Amino acid sequence: MLTREDDIDVHALRRQGWTITAIARHLGRDRKTIRAYLSGDREAGVRARTVPDSFEVFAPYCAQRLADDPHLWASTLFDEVRDLGYDGSYPTMTRQIRVRGLRPACEPCRPATGRPIAVIDHPPGEETQWDWVELPDPPASWGWGAQAHLLVGALSHSGAWRGVLCESEDQPHLVDGLDRIARALGGLTRDWRFDRMATVISPGTGKVSASFAGVAKHYGVVVRPCPPRRGNRKGVVEKANHVAAQRFWRTLPDDVSIEEAQARLDTWCARRGDARVRSTEAGKTTVGALAAAELLRPVPAPFPATLSVERTVSAQALVSFRGNRYSVPPELASARVSVILHLGASTVDIATTPGPAAGARGGIIIARHRLASTGAGAMIRDHGHVIALEQAAMAAATSAGPHRGKVRRPPSRTALDAAAALVAPTGTQTAALTCAVVVDLAVYAAAAAGRNTLPPR
Repeated sequence: MLTREDDIDVHALRRQGWTITAIARHLGRDRKTIRAYLSGDREAGVRARTVPDSFEVFAPYCAQRLADDPHLWASTLFDEVRDLGYDGSYPTMTRQIRVRGLRPACEPCRPATGRPIAVIDHPPGEETQWDWVELPDPPASWGWGAQAHLLVGALSHSGAWRGVLCESEDQPHLVDGLDRIARALGGLTRDWRFDRMATVISPGTGKVSASFAGVAKHYGVVVRPCPPRRGNRKGVVEKANHVAAQRFWRTLPDDVSIEEAQARLDTWCARRGDARVRSTEAGKTTVGALAAAELLRPVPAPFPATLSVERTVSAQALVSFRGNRYSVPPELASARVSVILHLGASTVDIATTPGPAAGARGGIIIARHRLASTGAGAMIRDHGHVIALEQAAMAAATSAGPHRGKVRRPPSRTALDAAAALVAPTGTQTAALTCAVVVDLAVYAAAAAGRNTLPPR
C-alpha cells in the first residue's frame, strides 16, 4: 500500500517523464503496484485487512501508558502487554506504535532555540515555499473586516516571490492564489513546501489532507510539510512575509481599491524585489536573473475549485467582483448575493443567499455573465436586466415637483360635507339625542326630600 505522500510522488514523477520502472526502483516498490496507483485501480491510504489485527485491543492501553510517560521503553511496555495476553512479537508491537502514532512527542526534550542552524541547499527549480500573512486593519472600503490575507509564494533558490491578496484563507482561495502566483513566478517547481496550515496538512496526523491531494496531483508537485518547530526550514518565505508587511502594507493608503493594492504589490515585486543583488560563484547578479534561469515546468489549467464570496447589490443592480461590475435583476437591489467562480471557467455565476430578500432558500443562480479580466473596470450587463431596471426606475419616477412647506390649503368641499354630516344628524339619531337630554324634575325633588337638615350627632 502506498501512503498519500507516496501516491503524490508517483504522479509527480510520472508527470515529469519518469518511466514506471524508474519510479518503482526509486520508491522501492513493485511495478504492478505503481501501475495500479497511476491507473486509479488502487487508492492511497486504503488497505483491505486480510487477517485480524491482534494489537487492536491493546492499542488503547499502550496509548494511555505512553501518554502518561512518553519516555517509557518499548521493551518495558512489551513485557506489560505480554502479561495482559498479547501474543504478537516485539517488532510487530513497535511497528504498530509507530504506524498509529501512539507515542506523543515530548516538546521539552526537543528545544527549538539555542541549537545550530544548518545551511540548506536549494537547487534551481526544486522548491517553492508558501505561507499566509495576516495583515491588520485593511481599508474599510474593502469590506474585509479586521484582517486581510496575503498568500506569499517564494522560490527557494533565487528568493523571488509574489503575493496575492485574498478575502479568506479557505481552500478555494488558497488554490486560486497558488495558481496565480505560480504563473507570476514563471512556472512550477518540483516541490511545494507548506507549514502546518489546515487546508493542506491534516492537523491531527501531519499528513497531506485528502482534499488537497487532488490539487497536488493536478499540478504534478510533491507536497513537503515543514517539520514542526523548524521555522528556519522555510526561511525564504518568512523573510518575504516580513518584507511584504513592512515595505508594502505599512505604507498602503486608505483610498486604494483591492485591485489597485494588488497592482502596487506586483509592481513592487517586479521593480524592487527582483532587483535585489545576489552573490554567486560566477559573480554578482540579481534575484530576477536567478529566477529567470531556473528551469520551471509550465503551469497547467487551473484546478477546478469553486470560489464563493458574498457581495451587496448596489442601487443600480450591479455586483462588484475583482474590479468589475455584473448586473442582476433590479428586485435584488441592496440585497446580499453570492458570487461563484469556478476556477478556469470563462463565466461567473451570481446566486441568492438566505435572507429576507431571497427567502429561506439560498444558492439559486440568478445571473451568469462572461468573466472580465481582473481590474478591467468593465460593466457587464444582461439586456433583460437593463430593460427591467429602466422600467422599475421609470415607474418609481415622477415629473411633479416637491410639495411646498408654506402653503394655504383650506378644507375641501368634500371634507366640509363630511363635517356637516357629523354636526347635524337627522332622523333616528335626532330622536335618540332628544330622549337622551330630557329630564323629569320631579325625580330631582324626590331625591332631595329630607336632605335639607344635618343628621343628629
